[in-house]
Amino acid sequence: MRDPFFTPPASVVKGTEPLARALALRTLPFHVHEILPAFCFYEFVNRVVSPYVSARLAPRTYPRLPRETKINWNVHFVSMVQSCFINTLAIWVIFADKERRRMDWRGRVWGYTGAGGMVQGFATGYFAWDLMASIKDVNVHGWGALFHALSALAVSMMGFRPFVNYYGVNFILYELSTPFLNIHWWLDKAGMTGSTLQLVNGITLLTTFSGSRLVWGTYQNYRMYRDIWRAIGTPGDLPVPTWLAMGYVFSTTVLSVLNFYWFGKMVQTVAKRFERPKDEIEEGEKRR
Repeated sequence: MRDPFFTPPASVVKGTEPLARALALRTLPFHVHEILPAFCFYEFVNRVVSPYVSARLAPRTYPRLPRETKINWNVHFVSMVQSCFINTLAIWVIFADKERRRMDWRGRVWGYTGAGGMVQGFATGYFAWDLMASIKDVNVHGWGALFHALSALAVSMMGFRPFVNYYGVNFILYELSTPFLNIHWWLDKAGMTGSTLQLVNGITLLTTFSGSRLVWGTYQNYRMYRDIWRAIGTPGDLPVPTWLAMGYVFSTTVLSVLNFYWFGKMVQTVAKRFERPKDEIEEGEKRR
């Protein structure tokens, strides 16, 4: 399936071919026109759209937030926009791209479609922005977020060789839980901690996170590891460099480990939101 986004200008393709050759990313020139606009768009959302919209939707909360919390708020706003967009795009490609659906293990390892590359391009633009934001404010977001952004960008860039581009689109569905994570965070800052709305959202968050990242993600990792191993062990096919296989497997494994770690933290966090204070429990027991 061809890239349904507009065709990149010939000057852009030619201008990025030397970089693509140097990095062995053959399909990169065909998607630079998606990567760069996405990067710029998310920075615009972070600097302009989020402050403007947030100050009007939460006039009693957003303007009074400390600087570091505002930075975090804006990042969550960008994340919400990106996750809603990229999830919709990835799901559409998974169902609409018939060429992609017909791929065997060779296609899943070395194959490429324009539509899959489009999803990868827009995702790469976001991951590049996320890495920049994580480096700039690592004291706010933490080292875990930095390593996550670095691993995600590495995985998406490797797909432009092309290499396991098929799985790159599948891994995008990690983001299905992200909108609920953002809502949970915003409810805390809006003074709605422990509310019924946060309880419902918290249950939905844990369900979508475990389903998309732990179950779906682990299953896709298993399929990807199996296909890569088969490609390495099949003589006569295109060779898979050891460094490339190890780099991709390492990056996706880091993401998986972080997902399990964050799931444990989320369970603790959601549970704490609805724990009754100790003195309240003791008071209730005395009344009995």
